[in-house]
Amino acid sequence: MLVFSAQELAYLAVPKTGTTAVELTLRRKADIIFTKRRKHLPAKKFHKKIAPFLAAEFDIHPERIAVMRDPEEQIRSWFRYRTSAELRGSDRQTEGLSFDQFVLDVISENPPAHARIGSQFNFLTGSGGAVLVHRLFAYERQPLFRAFLEERFGEELSFGQKNVSPMVDAPLSPDVRARLRAARAEEFALYDRMMDAGGVLVSKIEA
Repeated sequence: MLVFSAQELAYLAVPKTGTTAVELTLRRKADIIFTKRRKHLPAKKFHKKIAPFLAAEFDIHPERIAVMRDPEEQIRSWFRYRTSAELRGSDRQTEGLSFDQFVLDVISENPPAHARIGSQFNFLTGSGGAVLVHRLFAYERQPLFRAFLEERFGEELSFGQKNVSPMVDAPLSPDVRARLRAARAEEFALYDRMMDAGGVLVSKIEA
C-alpha cells in the first residue's frame, strides 16, 4: 500500500494485480509505504483504521484506488506463482497439482495451505458488499490505470514486468469453471460491473 499526500491518493495493493511493478515505480513519491506483510492491507482495514488516522493526524483524505483482475486469471496467477522453485518443499507449493484441483481446493470449505489465497471481493469490500475504493481499475485495461496515474502525477510513467510467475499450462475444465463462478459469484459480479463501466468502477464511500 502506498499513500501520496500531494496527489491525495492511496493505492491499495490487491494481490496478483501487478502490485510490485506499481510499487517499484511509485514508491519514491510516496509519503507512507506499507511493505512485506502489510503490503496487501485490505480496503476494510484501511477504511476502519488508516483513513481515520490520516484524517485526524495529517488532515489527509486520499482518494483510494485499486486494481482488480479477472477472478479466474487472478487465481491462475496464484497457482503459477506457487509452482515456483523457491516454494519447493513448502506446504504452499503447487507443483504437480492440476489447476482443476487447485481451484477446487480454493473454493472448498477448508482450503489447504497451498490454496489459501483470499478473494478480491473480500479485499475490496466492506459490510453488505460495499466497495471501499473510490476508483477500481481493471487489470485488463492497463492503459486506463496508467493514464489516470500520469494525469495525477503530471508525468509519464512506465511499469515494467516484475515478480512474474512461472509460465505453467493451467487449463480449467468447464465443470470446474462453473463451480468456481457459483462459489465466487459476488467476485465475478463485481468484476463484471467494473468491465461494464468501461474498465473503471467509480464508487462513493460512506464514512
